[in-house]
Amino acid sequence: MAGYFNNRRNFIKKVSLGSAAFSLGQGLINSAKPAEELIILHTNDVHSHIHAFKKNHSRYAGAGGAIKRSLLIDSYRKQYKNVLLLDAGDIFQGTPFFNFYGGELEMKLMTKMGYDAATLGNHDFDGGIDGLLKAKKHGKFDFINANYIIENELKNIVKPYKIFKKGKIKVGVFGIGIELEGLVDPKLCAGIIYTEPISKANKTATHLKEKMECDYVICLSHLGLKYDSDKVSDIILANNSEHIDLIIGGHTHSFLDEPLRMKNKNGEQTLVSQAAWAGLRLGIVKVEFTKELKTSAGITTKV
Repeated sequence: MAGYFNNRRNFIKKVSLGSAAFSLGQGLINSAKPAEELIILHTNDVHSHIHAFKKNHSRYAGAGGAIKRSLLIDSYRKQYKNVLLLDAGDIFQGTPFFNFYGGELEMKLMTKMGYDAATLGNHDFDGGIDGLLKAKKHGKFDFINANYIIENELKNIVKPYKIFKKGKIKVGVFGIGIELEGLVDPKLCAGIIYTEPISKANKTATHLKEKMECDYVICLSHLGLKYDSDKVSDIILANNSEHIDLIIGGHTHSFLDEPLRMKNKNGEQTLVSQAAWAGLRLGIVKVEFTKELKTSAGITTKV
């Protein structure tokens, strides 16, 4: 079945954006009511931070925490009917919770919050393949990655992409991972073969947009936002992409107040978003599918 908006030129996508920190009682500002709207909530590099930072912390006093994040997510689900919740990797490693529970607690909490999908970060292999498989038994959401060739038991639980139907909107989401060599002990990621990400991303996005007729295509990336070198990053991917509407990134712990608006290889807009680290922020992207041009507003909500 064709995407509802994909082949209708009179429908215009307008985006309102914000990378959020927890401040309940604020929502994205509405203008005239759209024909259909999609709210994309996202995290990255949570690194097993379950509790908020201590109140005497020098930089992040009292910030973050799974409870506040869950409350904020619930507030958006009450306000909007079409909500996607995604994570861009490095769920594990960073606090004693991972050392003690091996990722089980993180999986249970993300399931409770209703995550729809996550991609794999380099630290998600810190417990090895067996550790990841054991933890994932408690995660009722999909791991997605399109540029790793998987030659171990993970191939049964990692998919290249997933398609979500939210109201009349058909959304394709795929994952792209960083090269693990030099970041992960080879023994911990045996059977994971990295392949060049840009061509694989474009191939997957084209399949989702043209063959599967998705109205909106999201790349969950753990490449990193940008580097001083020519190392592939979200910025480089965006500039060389086609058919990707939004890149949700991780790895570099980048604090973006709102997504970057990049031009892809065809001169069209691709958004790049990243929501800090440690659960300090919740990324929010609102996409409006309208019959007429309407103005959307972006805000930054505090976590």
